[in-house]
Amino acid sequence: MPKIHITAEGDTFDALALDYYNDEKLASTIIQANPDYCDTLIFDADVSLVIPEVYAVTYPETLPPWRRDE
Repeated sequence: MPKIHITAEGDTFDALALDYYNDEKLASTIIQANPDYCDTLIFDADVSLVIPEVYAVTYPETLPPWRRDE
């Protein structure tokens, strides 16, 4: 079951991914679950975001080479 995160001012997708998944590379998972905020870089306070559960880690093909675990 997905979690709901209420942002604090200054939250970012990659920081949330690091907090919830221990891997900032999974920021795209949170972005995909919250398409209304895909253009947001830094959040204001009190924004409600869905944090989906992650069972298997798959990185998007568009991930730059320096962010891959190859």
